[in-house]
Amino acid sequence: MPYRFLLLCCCFHAALFAQSTPLRGRVNVQGGEPAVGAYVLHLRTEAHTHTNELGNFQVDGVVPGDSLRVSYLGYRTATVPAPAAGSELRISLKESFIDLRTITVRPTVAALNVVADIDARLRPVNSSQEVLRRVPGLIIGQHAGGGKAEQIFLRGFDIDHGTDVAVSVEGMPVNMVSHAHGQGYADLHFVIPETIQKIDYGKGPYYAGRGNFATAGYVDFSLKDRLDRSLITAEAGSFNTLRLVGLYDLLDRPQSNAYLATEYTLTDGPFTSSQHFSRLNLMGRYTTELENGSRLSLLASHFSSKWDASGQIPVRAVEQGLIGRFGAIDDTEGGFTSRSNLIGAFVNVVDRSTFVKTTAYYTHYDFELFSNFTFFLEDPVNGDQIRQYEDRELFGFQSELTHDFHAAGGESQLKAGIGLRYDDIDDNQLSRTRNRQDLLQRLQFGDIDETNLFAYAGADFEFGRWLIHPGLRLDQFVFNYVDKLQPTYDRQEQRKAAVSPKFNILYTANDRTQLYLKMGVGFHANDSRVVLDRSAAAILPRALGADLGTIYRPTDRLFLQAALWYLYLEQEFVYVGDAGVVEPSGETRRLGVDLGLRYQFTPWLFADFDLNYALARSIDEPEGASYIPLAPNLTGTGGLNVVHERLTAGLRYRYVHDRPATEDNAIVAEGYLIVDASASYRFGPLTLGLVVENALDTEWKETQFATESRLRNEAAPVEEIHFTPGTSFALRAAASYHF
Repeated sequence: MPYRFLLLCCCFHAALFAQSTPLRGRVNVQGGEPAVGAYVLHLRTEAHTHTNELGNFQVDGVVPGDSLRVSYLGYRTATVPAPAAGSELRISLKESFIDLRTITVRPTVAALNVVADIDARLRPVNSSQEVLRRVPGLIIGQHAGGGKAEQIFLRGFDIDHGTDVAVSVEGMPVNMVSHAHGQGYADLHFVIPETIQKIDYGKGPYYAGRGNFATAGYVDFSLKDRLDRSLITAEAGSFNTLRLVGLYDLLDRPQSNAYLATEYTLTDGPFTSSQHFSRLNLMGRYTTELENGSRLSLLASHFSSKWDASGQIPVRAVEQGLIGRFGAIDDTEGGFTSRSNLIGAFVNVVDRSTFVKTTAYYTHYDFELFSNFTFFLEDPVNGDQIRQYEDRELFGFQSELTHDFHAAGGESQLKAGIGLRYDDIDDNQLSRTRNRQDLLQRLQFGDIDETNLFAYAGADFEFGRWLIHPGLRLDQFVFNYVDKLQPTYDRQEQRKAAVSPKFNILYTANDRTQLYLKMGVGFHANDSRVVLDRSAAAILPRALGADLGTIYRPTDRLFLQAALWYLYLEQEFVYVGDAGVVEPSGETRRLGVDLGLRYQFTPWLFADFDLNYALARSIDEPEGASYIPLAPNLTGTGGLNVVHERLTAGLRYRYVHDRPATEDNAIVAEGYLIVDASASYRFGPLTLGLVVENALDTEWKETQFATESRLRNEAAPVEEIHFTPGTSFALRAAASYHF
């Protein structure tokens, strides 16, 4: 009898084992888009996994009669029965009010991206300036007209316009190498905010897929593949501001869709001399899915903008009553820029565990800017106005293999890619001009060719609760410059390679707690014109960084993150606009702390808080003279958000502490605290909204520089703070209609 019982148990176990084949499935959200990173829990065994970029997942040990629970931020949690053995499970999630209880701490190097996902659900983008502010700890400032790229502050950097943060859209780089207005110039104004689907970001040089400029971090924007509904928006507000947006669904089929997006903006700004700012954006996208799950996407866009600007003004001119806070010393500043893009992406599904994504892009870009930083310092008669100009074509592609596999009993993933970027820049020039019309002197004039070939690989290996992520990136640069100011043909060339290892370790104690250590080497290339004037050792200065941090959910509705970080640069870059060069300034180090909090008080009331401290110093300078000018030491952002049925509202602040403007801290750039508010209410297909900028009407300096200048009637130059005033109290009303 005991033998029969034992034999029966063995047969039952064998039958159960025979049916326990891996369950494969796919999770989509409403509209058919893949749910990337959805949490899939096997209720019987409590084993869990996450969906990949295609929405696919695999769970072992599932037998008929088992159930799976799938949760995804912003969508209703679904509990579904396992299908018959050998069948594939397809799950479609329905949108719902956001609930922080659905968050799980993912065992991935990009786990902090959940913060951006939360913010995207709670905080609608009200302007193109709001786009970059979605990145926790990132502060921006505008100066010299609304058509210029924003000044970026992150992790103790005044990054200027992008020298130490790599920005991309749909895999296409935004940073411009060897730009007429500074290395890494990143102008995001060609992106229509309403078309943004997701923001992927990371801080530090820890990501093998990110190369040039990714020292303080990177930001990548993904745009919508399809529209839920068509949309028309009209906005009007202070300073003769007008904005019109249209998103039109052209094709909505189960496997294919297409849409067109348009944006037109006008404003005079708060300045005494009108900005006469105008911007036009056009974008079209087509996406189709093939039978095997492969996807093809084609995107075309065009952007053009022109403006007048009051530029930076000296404090003494305002204090002496020569001009008002919104006045100008030279109101003939301003510019024009345009960018046309073509992006094609093909995701080739090899099998359920393997796919290859190839992206190719082309950009035609124009830029012309008139500035006057020093007024009458160099030329007391004509003034110091300069013109910066370039005409650029940008080509490139990147092909990346992603392969999911099991190793040492855990889920693992390999990513490997190759790519090319080629910049062909004609007539890159810096000239002295008068009143935008008269050419007084050419200071720089030439053609630049810059090529970047790269390859990288990185892998996630799970060992129980541990995830080990080694990575390696190889970059090869070729710099060419033809100086047209020389009497004979003069072509210069230089080559340089960079090897950038990465290594990350994560320990995920449970779905509430994760500890991580990230380490890596990155780089930022200098301007081609500067490279060819200096030794090869200064071409690709390295950045070495480390992060020690945690992600923690002490309660269902509280999400915390904290990191202690360090970053060393072999060479800091300082842009000197009136000389048209990017000067190396020696070794620097930064160390700091990032703190973040997201909390849900009620089903409809949310709070967020980010505080960032950084100590930034030059290594080779003596004590008291080692400050890094304009490096922010303490910044903070946060606010309250209401999302309740038809009502959406928010109250937000951003804070920047006083910071040194010179190496000896003798001149200080003043900090500020700005509060904004917004509210909207939905009446069926119609939504009405109101945005309040600078709700407390604070007088603040948005961007500041310690500059030596001379006014027309001054006998000697003066070095002091020159600033662009931040906007005063402003209202903007909006009406949107969905159809």
